[in-house]
Amino acid sequence: MENSVRRGRGIDADAPPTLGTVLRTYLELTKVRIVILLLFTTVTAMVIAANGVPSLVVLLPTILGGALSAAGASVINQFLDRDMDARMTRTARRPIPSGRVAPVNALLFGLALLVWSTLILGYFVNWLSALLALGGAIYYVIIYTVLLKRYTSLNIVIGGGAGAMPVLVGWAAVTGGLSVDAWLLFAIVFYWTPPHSWALALLVNTDYARANVPMMPVAYGEATTRRQILLFSTLLLAISLAPLLTGALGWIYLLSALGLGLTLVYWSIELIKRKDKATARLTYKFSTLYLVFVFMAMIVDRLLL
Repeated sequence: MENSVRRGRGIDADAPPTLGTVLRTYLELTKVRIVILLLFTTVTAMVIAANGVPSLVVLLPTILGGALSAAGASVINQFLDRDMDARMTRTARRPIPSGRVAPVNALLFGLALLVWSTLILGYFVNWLSALLALGGAIYYVIIYTVLLKRYTSLNIVIGGGAGAMPVLVGWAAVTGGLSVDAWLLFAIVFYWTPPHSWALALLVNTDYARANVPMMPVAYGEATTRRQILLFSTLLLAISLAPLLTGALGWIYLLSALGLGLTLVYWSIELIKRKDKATARLTYKFSTLYLVFVFMAMIVDRLLL
């Protein structure tokens, strides 16, 4: 009856999806917002390494190759996690568990993105940046998704290296190598990942428990998770000041890193004191803004000083 009514209104419930719908669905698989954030860290590393705006001949293919790499890793991650995603309210509507994309199609799409990323970075930038991008994708898919995520509460701590790889890609794209400053940028993203991810885990703890994912709140409880968020936020504050010791960045970055880092520590303390979802949500949202603003401060510092 419902289908006949829909057809009577000119809507065929059984009609195949339009090309635009298919493209939007596959784009959804790539997690565009995460890709943009990772690209922002990549471009920041390039600006610092180049001591200014890098050449477009290097910048544009690095952005394209980096985007394809991050997107491909995300797609394959969702292919591997499709059973778990189907059990969690937060992820059940993703393209694969919702039935909008066949698993094998998603896998082939993700692999194609990684191949194109490697070729673009290798031929138009350099092979070190290509290998680092591919290594980051493999790190995320194999080390984090396959080996860690379902089996240990250290999944976020160890797996955080995958999200930090784009800064190495950007640095290598400009210089053809890696330096201490590149690894310091890597460390900032690495130490940022646990407090950011665990704040989210506090909000969706029930989902992770339902899917048997041993995130920190599931494995050790919310009280331990809150203390660990404070620990890593404090470590992040300390490591974020390290680029000043090497002379890579100046006082604009110093003031920004101090202000942002101390604010994150403040919210981590509040998270221990208040023990509610509202504070966890505020901490999670601020941690996202933290990474954006601290890397923005790096760009402004390098371009103005």
